Amino acid sequence: MESPGPSEPVTAAPVEALSTQAKVGREVFRKYGPRLVAMFALVALPLWGFGEIAEDVAEGHPFFFDVPVLEWLHSISSPTLNALFLALSAIGYSGGVVPMDIALVVGLMLRRHPRSATFAAIAVVGSALANAAAKHLFARARPALWLSLAPETTYSFPSGHAMGSATLACVLACLAWDTRWRWPVIAVGALFTLGVGLSRAYLGVHYPSDVLAGWSAAIAWTLGVRLIAFHRGLLTGSTRV
Repeated sequence: MESPGPSEPVTAAPVEALSTQAKVGREVFRKYGPRLVAMFALVALPLWGFGEIAEDVAEGHPFFFDVPVLEWLHSISSPTLNALFLALSAIGYSGGVVPMDIALVVGLMLRRHPRSATFAAIAVVGSALANAAAKHLFARARPALWLSLAPETTYSFPSGHAMGSATLACVLACLAWDTRWRWPVIAVGALFTLGVGLSRAYLGVHYPSDVLAGWSAAIAWTLGVRLIAFHRGLLTGSTRV
């Protein structure tokens, strides 16, 4: 008669291993779950959003909201709004964002924060290079619904102003995350980024989808750099770089 004894450890071993793995998985999710979900929401979702927009642009598919939004913005134009959005557009890139990027990196270096300075430099330079590459890759023409107050001759997708301002805002938010200035910096950065993006559509030099793509790419790139290349304390609660 065969003895059932030797078969018991063979059956129990996989069950025990699965039980142990499940316990480890539960502990990891309990400890790090919220941060992992945040990583997905802040990096994967914006990246997916950019990919969806980019795919339609590459295939030449129009976005149903692009022209109606531009026409509506043009319909509410006024001298006051013209001055406001021209100013926002000017400081949204070479007249404000780029000098602020340089000042931020230099300031961090002078204050002896090399990791933060390196993070900021990689984020802003990489964002600019990615934007230039994407513009030439997709070669999307600018809107031509009316004569703009600030005409542009380069390609349209994605918006460099939207991407540059969002990158700067994300960098500052990361640097301020462990300080009492976290939420004020996020609020001001979000409002500034929104204003710059809106100015580009108001002036008729970008489709709204260009702006959305710029925002998405900036968020995914900047936070991806932060979480991947400067991950010290990523799963321990500390977000200092």
